[in-house]
Amino acid sequence: MAEHVCPFWVGYLLLSPFRRLLENPDKILGQFVREEMIVLEPGCGMGYFTLPLARMVGPQGRVIAVEVQQKMLSALGRRAEKAGLLDRIDLRQATDGGFGLDDLSDKVDFAAALHMVHEVPDQSSFFTEVLNVLKPGGKLLVIEPKGHVSQDRFAQTVATAEKTGFRSDSLYGKAGGRRALLSKP
Repeated sequence: MAEHVCPFWVGYLLLSPFRRLLENPDKILGQFVREEMIVLEPGCGMGYFTLPLARMVGPQGRVIAVEVQQKMLSALGRRAEKAGLLDRIDLRQATDGGFGLDDLSDKVDFAAALHMVHEVPDQSSFFTEVLNVLKPGGKLLVIEPKGHVSQDRFAQTVATAEKTGFRSDSLYGKAGGRRALLSKP
């Protein structure tokens, strides 16, 4: 699915508690996520954002965590079970054919594509798949790391999303990296 993916071992580094100083999941995502929501997180890795999302959606909500690497999903599953959150998380492995989300058409309230869109070789297909699962009015938050993604490349990413049918929304506050909030009309 991706031309280049974050190596498995880097997943452990990304779980560092020091990361919260720069990227606090509650501050970044808390303004968008509420209890009982269905949230999609493509490129979830070992779950740095997934576990906080699972706490935010509560026992009646659901987080659909999608990852191309089985080792990352397995580590996330172990972490979620240890945290008592596995029953709120649907772990799915992406393939070259997509994210396997056909059962979620118009059901997802919010999607968070965090530090992963730059790894997707066909961004148009990616945005189309996410758009199809979002409810009308559903939001997609895209955050890309400044170190990997130039401002011009990020503008191209947003333009690709808009071509697939997303609308750009205003986004306030701070979060690391380049950010865009998109919505399904």
